[in-house]
Amino acid sequence: MWAPMAGLPPPRLALSVLSGAGRFCRLRSGVAAGRKDVPACPERDSCHPRGKTTSPDVGDSFQWMGKCRFDSKRYITCPKLAKTLGKLMRDPQKTQLVMESNPGPGFLTKELLENYNQVIALESNSTFIPHLKSLQKKLDGNLQIVHCDFFKLDPKNGGIVKPPIMMSESLFTDLGIKSVPWTGGIPLRVIGMFPVRNEKKVLWKLLHDMYSCASVFKYGRIELNVFISEQECQKILANPKSVRFYQPLSVLWQVACDIKLLHSEPYSSFEISTQNGQLEKSKHTESLNREQRMCFIQMTPRKDLFSESLTPINYDIFFHMIKQCFVKRNAKLKDHLPSLSPVDSVDIMKHANISEKSKIINMYPQDFKKLFEAIECSKDYTYKWLYDDFMEEVIL
Repeated sequence: MWAPMAGLPPPRLALSVLSGAGRFCRLRSGVAAGRKDVPACPERDSCHPRGKTTSPDVGDSFQWMGKCRFDSKRYITCPKLAKTLGKLMRDPQKTQLVMESNPGPGFLTKELLENYNQVIALESNSTFIPHLKSLQKKLDGNLQIVHCDFFKLDPKNGGIVKPPIMMSESLFTDLGIKSVPWTGGIPLRVIGMFPVRNEKKVLWKLLHDMYSCASVFKYGRIELNVFISEQECQKILANPKSVRFYQPLSVLWQVACDIKLLHSEPYSSFEISTQNGQLEKSKHTESLNREQRMCFIQMTPRKDLFSESLTPINYDIFFHMIKQCFVKRNAKLKDHLPSLSPVDSVDIMKHANISEKSKIINMYPQDFKKLFEAIECSKDYTYKWLYDDFMEEVIL
């Protein structure tokens, strides 16, 4: 169980902001990350958000929310697709709680209500609220409706969000959703569709929230069942066998979650909301490759994501290591590792069970986690990581 974080020193600036090689300074590993009182199994009840961090991946990921007066969204309007998804998400025992993001006209909502005792609909477009409320009246408390957007919960940088800003803590408290230990069950299944724009930024935001146990992940291993573009899906599922798409996003998502591709559907099956609240086929559909599809994937956070060495306190160092490794993706790990850590590369790779001949691009996601944990666990080195010296004052 992680100790309450109130007694920890102020959070470091996220190390993912560091870039490039320069003069280096040595810093003790992770400050609080090396604490001996950090166990393998985190408890959500005692884990609180670490405070604000900045990163080129998510630092600007909420600025667009305030700038875009209208964010178009895809909606499911095909009854056949709704039935298919209903079967995929079926819960025979009706014990799981499900949250649907932006249900729109409610085609999928009706299918979910046949398989779950309770459905929570988070709808950001006020145009659909009256329709959903009329559906709610026909049910005996099985459907709850909230005017908000799941993917814009807990906005950073105080961005202006429409509908009004919603914090996950307030939402979950009002809905009576309680936190569950990370190693416990799945407290909530989320079903929805990634925004038409900025999928990559949303992916990075979710990663930071998950690894830091912030936002909705403060309540446990929230399962995501989402439609995402085929292009981004290929990146998330990529491994060394698909070099073209393999990147830090691939590693970090696969280390964090068990990911399954459940279904794929042509773009033409969806409709997009317009500024006047109407639904219509995308004007860009005809110009898109006819074979381009949306992928419905299930992302279930792993019970064993956290350990003595990888925690919500030092996860940013892990992010930094992955990103810097992919800067020289075709290099041998043995040759690149000295630019990240002063440890003996050969010795560390031996402890991580990684061949001395391994190239970074040939390493699987779990290999990177083993490497990070081997460095963090090494007891023969006072200093574990190297950072740019211009960041020294900020970090310390």
